[in-house]
Amino acid sequence: MAASRKPQPDPLESLLSHWPDELSGQCAFEVGLSGGLDSVALLALLCRARARRPELEIRAVHVHHGLSPNADAWAEHCRVLCATLDAPLRVERVSVVLSGGDSLEAVAREARYQAYRRSAAGVVVLAHHLDDQAETVLLQLLRGGGARALAAMPALRKLEAEGPWLWRPLLGLRRRQLEDFVRAQGLSWVEDESNLDERWRRNFLRQRLLPQLEAAVPDYRRHLTRSAGLLSDAAAVLDEVAAQDLAVCRNDGGLDLIRWRALSAARQRQTLLAWLRGLGWPAPEPDALAEFQRQALEAGAGSCPRLSLARGLLYRYRDGLFALSALPAPGAVALGPVDPATERVSAEWGGALSWDWRPRGLSADTLARGLILRPREGGERLASGVGRKPVKSFLQEAGIAPPLRERWPLLCDADGRVLALPGVAVDSEQASEPGWWPQWRPLPTAPR
Repeated sequence: MAASRKPQPDPLESLLSHWPDELSGQCAFEVGLSGGLDSVALLALLCRARARRPELEIRAVHVHHGLSPNADAWAEHCRVLCATLDAPLRVERVSVVLSGGDSLEAVAREARYQAYRRSAAGVVVLAHHLDDQAETVLLQLLRGGGARALAAMPALRKLEAEGPWLWRPLLGLRRRQLEDFVRAQGLSWVEDESNLDERWRRNFLRQRLLPQLEAAVPDYRRHLTRSAGLLSDAAAVLDEVAAQDLAVCRNDGGLDLIRWRALSAARQRQTLLAWLRGLGWPAPEPDALAEFQRQALEAGAGSCPRLSLARGLLYRYRDGLFALSALPAPGAVALGPVDPATERVSAEWGGALSWDWRPRGLSADTLARGLILRPREGGERLASGVGRKPVKSFLQEAGIAPPLRERWPLLCDADGRVLALPGVAVDSEQASEPGWWPQWRPLPTAPR
């Protein structure tokens, strides 16, 4: 007689028994519904849970990427399913645009998560399961990931500080269990044809390597998931230490080089990574980070080592480490008549213009006639008490860091005549006694 398959526990009981305490007061749940097996199982499970907990409001969101010729059919399948299960559906159409160096998978994923962040529900629920978690650990290992990456997907986290929760309640269940459940419910699902394309590393693992691994190590999923849990603890400890070091090293504009230098090499790197996470910037490649660390420690006082990243620039100048957000090259900005009592923030320039009343400065009539902020073109000079000096000399003498010099504006009148270098100097031939002195405050690099 053939051996019968071992009965599997009811996935609904697993869902209810592992309901997080953090979600006990939440009633509005929105399921990320692709139309595939996993998300169909999740939506059906939550709709069954609603029968036990009538206060639950179950909705779904389908992100329409438009990447497959079947995309419209998938959206229609989700509409029919949601009507069957009495779950309102939101369809979000997104545009997936690749730029240099981006992968299609990463850009599509970010588009989905942007749609999830727009959810009006308190909890966004995703259908990642035990097989997905094991695959993620292996993929991160193959990419050379550290403890944070190998910790894989948390079951519960905040999408944003003030946004909805992101919950993955199926991480303890295998895909086979979900398929049995969906078949028992008499539901159907769609198959994404790209799941068979072995050019994608995850598909290659599923089709080629994991069946062999399961034959040799049947419990590999549990083992990998256990390792992910241990590495999650290790990553949490690293984060705690890095947060403490970051608090010690912070100063008004960035990090204090002397305090950062006093840390061990590993803690220096972890502090930089914690700083970047706080800014919402992706982590650089480990080799690039280590090279910036070396240059920041060894370069002379007059040097300015830099690390260029997609979201901006890290640099060391004098006794500090600084971050500067990437901005497009600014053009001329007409300010019109200027009220010196009001600070003018220019997002294009990444700075704010304000005014002080000083023994020498620009006259009120000059301000009233209108001013312009424009970029340096090279060769500009300002009159000083000892002749006309290049603008770049004023910036150097003022101790402005080279990356800031490159986008420091000139202040001109309506005829294009250079009047001042805000925050640094006023052309002595254009100054009056007393007058308004322009100040320039680069805007701090803010989290995204």
